[in-house]
Order: sequence, then structure tokens, then C-alpha cells
Amino acid sequence: MKQSKQIVLITGGNSGIGLALAKKFMENDNTVIITGRNLSKLQAVQKDLPKIHIFQSDVTDDAEVRMLVDDIDEKFGGIDILINNAGIMNLVNAGNESNDLQPQMQEIEINYNSPIRLLHYFLPQLKKSKNAILVNVSSGLAYVPFAQAPVYSGTKSALHFWTKGIRPQLKPHHIKVVELLPPVVDTPLAQGADIAQEDNLKPMPPEKLADIFWKDFIKGKEEITPGISKQLKLMSRLAPNFIFKQLNKQAIPKKIKE
Repeated sequence: MKQSKQIVLITGGNSGIGLALAKKFMENDNTVIITGRNLSKLQAVQKDLPKIHIFQSDVTDDAEVRMLVDDIDEKFGGIDILINNAGIMNLVNAGNESNDLQPQMQEIEINYNSPIRLLHYFLPQLKKSKNAILVNVSSGLAYVPFAQAPVYSGTKSALHFWTKGIRPQLKPHHIKVVELLPPVVDTPLAQGADIAQEDNLKPMPPEKLADIFWKDFIKGKEEITPGISKQLKLMSRLAPNFIFKQLNKQAIPKKIKE
């Protein structure tokens, strides 16, 4: 596994897991490009990390993604590593008919449809790379759904199985497929959903997650399960009903942020 001198693109790279991964790749002498919808947040990251490259881009917008592909091809000649990290989590009570449907549809679009879109448009660049890698950031909740975030859990499970499905398809093209399945991580996403507080789970610092990821990544591991995610994977096979009940003692969100 080549560890340096790679062109790395990370979606949703201006905070949390994406930013921690960006720093880890930069520490190991890689050229890192991050994207996000909020230009001011991207610029704030670049102020702290002058060597990072930023592109404002919405992963749900076909035209913007195609423009991103063209811009990166023109400036860098393509990418070697694509990290699909952009994601959102909403707490939802599916039993409430007054729910706003749009945020749930947006959750599917960002968490599941967009990784498919990014791979589709960046596939020609990855095929040209001698060390191509696709990294999909899903979640430990891909193994055991969290009832308070049913759409999020569904998208991460779908992403998990899509990742497993495309791995043998991309192998003939010499594109390695890696999946990172984080536990609860101390990020704006988790803080916004209050999931750590609700379930008495201690969030993992994103820097620690990045360290664990890097150790397994350079070993060539295809499925990386830090922290409690490893237990969720095991228990989903050995005692699925038990672990589901343990994770979902409180199924309906006490507090939903609009």
C-alpha cells in the first residue's frame, strides 16, 4: 500500500472525520483536496492548513460534481484516492405523520446516492491511477440499526452492502475498495443529533479514529471497524436481537432538532 505522494480527494472534509483524515494524509506527504458546500468553512480550514486544497462543491448536484471532476483533472491530472465521507444524520420519529419528508430524502441523497455519483464521475481518473483506492465512510450502525435515526441507519447499511458489492467489480480495474465504519465520533454530526448524550456513549475523538484508520489502511485492510463498531459487527452475527434491544432501549427521540 503506497502511503505518500498520492492525490487524495475527501468529500465533507472541512470538519470532523473528514478533516481528521485530511490531516493524517497530509502528515504522510500526500496532496489533499477537500470539498464541502460551505465556502467559508473550507477557507477557515485552508487558513489553518495552507497546503490543503479546497473546492466548494455539493455532492448531491450532478453538474457541480462534473465540474469538480474537470477542475481536478485540469489542476492535478486526476486523483488516486477518493474518500466518500460527506454525510448527515437526522433523528426521526417515523410514527409522526407531521414529519417533514424533505430532510429524510436529503439524507438518502447525501449518504447513499452521492457516493455512487462520485465514483461514477471519478471512475475514469481512478482507472488511470497506478494506486487507485476508494474509501467509503459508512458507520457501525450499518451492522445494527439505531432506531432514533432510521433513515441514517438505512443509508449506512445500504452503503455497506454497495461497498461489498462493487469491491469484486472494481478489482479487475486495480481499484482497491476500503470501508471505514466509525463508532460514535465527537463530530458536529453526532453533537447535532445528541446521540452520545442520549445513549451514554463516549464519543471517540476524530483524531483517534484517524490514527486507527491509518494503521489498518496501510496494512491493506478492507473493512476497518474502530471501537464499538467491532463489537456491533460481532454481535450482529452472534446475537442480533440482543444487540438491537441494547442499542435501542429508547427508540423514539426525546428531542428532535429542526
